[in-house]
Amino acid sequence: GLVVHTDRGSEFASKDFRALLAAHGALPSMSRKADCYDNAVAESFFATLEKDLLLRTRFRTRREAIAAVNHYIQNFYNPIRKHSHNGNQSPERAEQLYAIAMRAVAA
Repeated sequence: GLVVHTDRGSEFASKDFRALLAAHGALPSMSRKADCYDNAVAESFFATLEKDLLLRTRFRTRREAIAAVNHYIQNFYNPIRKHSHNGNQSPERAEQLYAIAMRAVAA
């Protein structure tokens, strides 16, 4: 199932967030206290989200913020934004290349 990696922010430890995950069949994954390297993927993502979007935008409502984050992830972060960890490929392209490589290995 889906695993949602986060830091230990209070919003991610809240009952509401945990209920939302459970409602969608997702499992939480949190870093250990004061250990940013324990969940480096989540730390890196949230730092990038903050730098690219959150520090540059003032949202009038929570709904507007949620829509902007969703748009950022679906229309920029996953399909376009290059990542050094992925050989300077976007996450979508890296996943496509991985799937191609796995099919070649299986053949």
